Amino acid sequence: MSPDKSWRRATLGLGGNIGEPRRAMADALRALDERPDCRVGAVSRLYRTPPWGKTDQDWFFNACAEVETTLGPEALLQVCLEIERMMKRVRNERWGPRTIDIDVLTFEGASAASEILQLPHPRMIERGFVLMPLADFAADLEVQGRTVSEWLGEADVGGIEIADEDVDWWRKCE
Repeated sequence: MSPDKSWRRATLGLGGNIGEPRRAMADALRALDERPDCRVGAVSRLYRTPPWGKTDQDWFFNACAEVETTLGPEALLQVCLEIERMMKRVRNERWGPRTIDIDVLTFEGASAASEILQLPHPRMIERGFVLMPLADFAADLEVQGRTVSEWLGEADVGGIEIADEDVDWWRKCE
């Protein structure tokens, strides 16, 4: 790693509803944490959430994480997409079933609007299944002029359940 690379914080949203999504998310977090250019700083509790967008599918497991990284925003997204590919993520339909999904939600000091990456994530402030786990460790994080907890106060959180209270669930999942 070059000495001029500084560590910046990013937040990620993780989810899945095919196979063993809890294990897939834990494996993804461990894969990120094992990289020399990423380290997982905080992870939310694990949530069980009703499907959103396309509702005729199984419930999801969702979580959020804070990572520190020397990568830029696009490079971090590419790492996340590569982890999804290694875990056999198939993109057949928008909001459809998936083994794993990893979204870059925010990135310290960066905003972006390209075909591949928008920062902050454009729909995160509308989604209780993102805001609730994100509030576990970043309630005061400002997104689009308001804190995560303020956005959460207006979000639909109907049906969202805590699946695991232990924030170390990802380290213990085998």
